[in-house]
Amino acid sequence: MSINETMYAYGAAKSSIREIAAYGARRKAEIGEQNVFDFSIGNPSVPAPPQVRAAIEQAAALPPVELHSYTPANGLPFVRSAVADSLVRRFGPNAANADDLYLTCGAAASLSITFHALCVPGDEVIVISPYFPEYRVWIECAGAKCVEVLADQKTFQVDVEAVGEAITSRTKAVVINSPNNPVGAIYTRECLEALATVLRDREQELGTTIYLVSDEPYREITYGAKVPWVPAIYDRTIVCYSYSKSLSLPGERIGWVLVPPTNPDHDELICAIAGSGRVLGFVCAPALFQRVIAACVDVPADVAAYAENRQALTDGLGRLGYTYIEPDGAFYLWVKSLEPDANAFCERARELELLPVASDGFGCPGWVRVSYCVSHDTIVNSMAAWAKLAESYA
Repeated sequence: MSINETMYAYGAAKSSIREIAAYGARRKAEIGEQNVFDFSIGNPSVPAPPQVRAAIEQAAALPPVELHSYTPANGLPFVRSAVADSLVRRFGPNAANADDLYLTCGAAASLSITFHALCVPGDEVIVISPYFPEYRVWIECAGAKCVEVLADQKTFQVDVEAVGEAITSRTKAVVINSPNNPVGAIYTRECLEALATVLRDREQELGTTIYLVSDEPYREITYGAKVPWVPAIYDRTIVCYSYSKSLSLPGERIGWVLVPPTNPDHDELICAIAGSGRVLGFVCAPALFQRVIAACVDVPADVAAYAENRQALTDGLGRLGYTYIEPDGAFYLWVKSLEPDANAFCERARELELLPVASDGFGCPGWVRVSYCVSHDTIVNSMAAWAKLAESYA
């Protein structure tokens, strides 16, 4: 084969989440959208807030050459200043400065840039299972090994002791995602403080440097629980963010990487992030939507519809006898499969036009992820199918 076989393998394998979503789209075309209960992909069903449209219209009034020109590689200065000022208002004076930010094409680019900036071949990056499957792709493409550490199976908080045991002299970073995709867990401050202690202790024991990569696209999608600001707990933190969820802009691919000024390796990391973005071609994030986020940086996320869906789904599945983890954030429900093989469970569900995602791809067998960022009618109307599925195991 004359092409890159590694890239071929990634392309041929595809994402299980997107494959199910594609199947759902085909079935909707065949039998009608109302007859398919697609809980596969995390595509926000809440419209973007009206401030987004106003910001687009305001930007569109600019001279075309100005609007559509290249920006600096790390983003327009006034946009980075707007983001930094917002972070300072929310998390304190040491949260960020404009030059600590690198604007990106969404969280995928943010994470890929970060892993390439940190890792050299042979390094290891720890992820907390269950985790977003693409982490493995981005970590391995940066030349590192993805090391899975199972979360506490009762609370789905980080199993801090297990993380400590998994750290070796090759560990470059630990990735956390809170609120978590796929479970919806929010890591408590106590959990994160314990994790920070273990990371510092292991650094000292091994004579190494360990970074904490905090992936935060769901930070604003919460139901009362507070999401701690991780850089205030562990100084060697890098934050990756996207507006895909908070502003319902998944298709616009806009986000950022933050190296907080409190990070002791700040100057070297900022250069490495910029160099990684250059090498990967992630420079000059979309100019129009850079301007949009500057105008909408403090617009609150509309979580009311997700909260209503969450209640309807948990109430309905609870009445039917399903076991699930109550989500504190994001818009996914982690439901126990009715048989040990979650893939077989999903195949049986598919016969009833129910489309959850098996947990195996998330690094944790025996569960399914049910994405409730769908129409409320989809949840209500799916309950008869969920009931038939449960009955089939009786």
